[in-house]
Parts: sequence; C-alpha cells; structure tokens
Amino acid sequence: MSTNHNHPYHLVDYSPWPLTGAIGTLTLVTGMIKWFHNYNMNLLILGYIIIIMTMYQWWRDICREGMFQGKHTILVLKGLRWGMILFIVSEVFFFISFFWAFFHSSLSPNIEIGNMWPPISIIPFNPFQIPLLNTIILITSGITVTWAHHAIMENNFSQTTQSLFITILLGIYFTMLQAFEYIEAPFTIADSIYGSTFFMATGFHGLHVIIGTIFLTTCFFRHINNHFSSNHHFGFEAAAWYWHFVDVVWLFLYISIYWWGN
Repeated sequence: MSTNHNHPYHLVDYSPWPLTGAIGTLTLVTGMIKWFHNYNMNLLILGYIIIIMTMYQWWRDICREGMFQGKHTILVLKGLRWGMILFIVSEVFFFISFFWAFFHSSLSPNIEIGNMWPPISIIPFNPFQIPLLNTIILITSGITVTWAHHAIMENNFSQTTQSLFITILLGIYFTMLQAFEYIEAPFTIADSIYGSTFFMATGFHGLHVIIGTIFLTTCFFRHINNHFSSNHHFGFEAAAWYWHFVDVVWLFLYISIYWWGN
C-alpha cells in the first residue's frame, strides 16, 4: 500500500499504547482498592509501572512523528495547540471547584465550625514565611521559562539550556518546600472544611507542579538532543503554557487561601 497522501492531516498508525494505557489504568484503580482494603500495594505498583512505560513509549512515538517523520504539519500543529488550550481550560475549571468550596465555606461559615473562619482550633500558616517564598520561586520560574522560550526562538542553545535547567531546579525546590510545609502543618485534611479545602487545593496544585517539572525535564533532554528549532518547538511551548497556568493558579491560592483566608 502506498504511504503517499495529498492532504496535510496526520492519520495515526496502529498503536498498542491506548490498549496498554487502559490496562494500566484498570490495574492502577484495582490496586488502589486493594491497597485501601488489604494494605497491599503490589497491584498498585504494577499499575504505575504499566502506565509509566506506556506514557514513555507513546510520547516517544509522538516525538518521532513530529521530529523525524515530518507528520506535524502546520494544520496538525494548529490542532495540537487547540488541544492544549482546551486541556488547560479544563484544568482551570478543575481548580475553580476547589476555590468555590473554599469561598462558599469561608464567606458564610456555619455553626459547626463556630461561625468563624478559620474555624475554631485551626492554626493557619503564616503567609509571609514558606508560602511567600514559594510565591517568589514560582514567579521567578515563570521568568526563566519565558527566557528559555525567547532563547529557543533565537536559536541560542546555551541560554536555552541554562534557563530550562534553572526552571527545573526552581520547580524541584518548590516541591521540597511544600513537602516540608505539609510535614510541619498544625492541622490535617480531616480537620473540618478548612483542612479539606486547603489540602485538596494546594495538594493538587503541588501535583501539577510535579507534572510540569517532569514536562520541562523532558523538554530539557529533547533540547539537549537538538529536537527543537526556532520554528519547530511546540513541545516546549505547550510545557511553557502549562507552567504559566500553574504559576497563575498559585497566585490565586496564595492570595485567597494563605493570605485572605487567614
């Protein structure tokens, strides 16, 4: 069969990864249930291994399609951009649910929590300690990832390497500080609606920082292997959009939960 075509669309080849991804997800969820009930993590770990291997090989194939096979035409890239935009919009609404829960409970605290916010017996974090430092770290990382983007567009290899490396270090530093904050927290997720909304909102944001750091680390190694050029670097551009989204969400978290919520 001829592989030539006269259209700019990408007709994806047969791939086993959707099937292995579904198997991995089923294994992961089943393993979670087993962990909750029997305190056995074997199936859970197997699910993680299957999903991580699927992710690696699936994304490897996508990199090959875009880099070496030339299948990411202008029209395909347009579709990828819209896909990333819609994904980020869905993430925005995901976090809106947490902010909705927080403001619903804080603007009109009910009698079960003492008609006050923060509730009785809750000692909130000082917003001018670790939370402020984390805010400075993420704002700085937003600057460095923008620096990396401009360096890529100017084909400046060394500055792209430096700025991406600094951004990744800042992401790791943020995660370490948040882990320390959780360890030292004077309340838990079970401490009224305050603990629930605090740990759900900041915890999912922390997970997004970890995902964004992995995203940027992947871009770093792709950059080292010369996968990006001034006019072909959407993989990095998507990572930068995601990182800016994470920055903006943190600013809202800091202002509303850490500062105003106190």
